Amino acid sequence: MNGDDTSRLDFPDGATLLDPDELDGLRYKHITTRGELDQIEQAAITEGLNWLSKQKKIDVLSQAFVLGLHKRLFGSVWKWAGTYRRTEKSIGVDPMQIAIQVQQLLEDANYWIDHGTYPPKELAARFHHKLVSIHPFPNGNGRHARIMADALLTKRLDEPAIDWAGGYSLEAMNERRNQYIAALRAADKHDMSALLAFVGA
Repeated sequence: MNGDDTSRLDFPDGATLLDPDELDGLRYKHITTRGELDQIEQAAITEGLNWLSKQKKIDVLSQAFVLGLHKRLFGSVWKWAGTYRRTEKSIGVDPMQIAIQVQQLLEDANYWIDHGTYPPKELAARFHHKLVSIHPFPNGNGRHARIMADALLTKRLDEPAIDWAGGYSLEAMNERRNQYIAALRAADKHDMSALLAFVGA
């Protein structure tokens, strides 16, 4: 696939467009539609989730896990999976700041847990929002950040995962995705109420 094919993938609202170099990292050159890409990514994510479910002792609040989880989720689809993005996007921090800000978030989350700063679901929602706003990767940030937040709940806090989808697919355009994107955008403006309601906090 070359850069001219980007529009054929038809990214939903809130998704990050890929530049030609990132698209060149697609391992399946026959993919030409967003639907085909979604299918192979979902299969890869299912494998990644199976791996995650078997991990007993794992430090979810480490850069190694942040990167390793992304590679587990998307490595069979994208050659650059598990590496921080190197290009500017319409959202997210400067690429040079990604590792620094991810590390700060991990340290913040450890502090929140140690000091009981937030109830578990609120902590996970705040962690998720900040990770999405950093936008560490070229693609898959929302899905990765939701799974990271769930891993934080289930592996570190011994709490149930969040029902993000609520019976819908957050990768397709629907009312649930619209609520999710609107909640993230409100959180960008320091209003967490919609996101906390969305996750049931």
